[in-house]
Amino acid sequence: MNNKGTRAWIFDYGGTLDTGGHHWGRVLWRFWQQAGVPVDEQQFRDAYVFAERMLGSQPIVKPDFTFYQTLREKLRIELQQVGHQAYCATLLDMIYESTRQHTARSREVLQRLEGPKVLVSNFYGNMPTVLREFGLDGLFLQVIESAMVGVRKPDPRIFQLGVEALGLRAEEVTVVGDSLSKDIAPARRLGCHTVWLRGEQWTDAAVDESVAECIINDLEELL
Repeated sequence: MNNKGTRAWIFDYGGTLDTGGHHWGRVLWRFWQQAGVPVDEQQFRDAYVFAERMLGSQPIVKPDFTFYQTLREKLRIELQQVGHQAYCATLLDMIYESTRQHTARSREVLQRLEGPKVLVSNFYGNMPTVLREFGLDGLFLQVIESAMVGVRKPDPRIFQLGVEALGLRAEEVTVVGDSLSKDIAPARRLGCHTVWLRGEQWTDAAVDESVAECIINDLEELL
């Protein structure tokens, strides 16, 4: 891709650096199918949404929780909803290993990509712990996490905080994310350049890909 005009980068985390661009709901559903959890997709989706809302509204995830611990809580809540807690250990090991592999690939790209970087993420308040866990700490000038700053995507203000952390103008910064609605659209409204990491979305509904200035299918294309 052409990085002309880009002096720095803002990266999303979940769905971008840890799944290769695929929505976490789709990722988890594939593993549920692989493990043979006896539910249909709608039952899974209902459980997924229930768990996300609970984790987002209650202080279940602590600042020192690793991703392994966070994932375990997420799966525990989901599987309790469908009455199949016995699958938790199997799913936890499978999904964690996949995440470890994805973040390792992302780390290689980030290390090679020129220019300062900031992370902007909707997360649970333990992002620094998760970054250390996967060897991604030290790669970002600043980590801006929704749970800590009180602003969530798709509010452009969270990206404004990223731009300010870089000390640059919005038009000098490129935002990379997997979500057109939460990453790309608000970043463009702010005046940033945008790169959409295209992967499986939460639904199969048609999307307006013209929202993104640039589209890639793999982070390595940034290089």
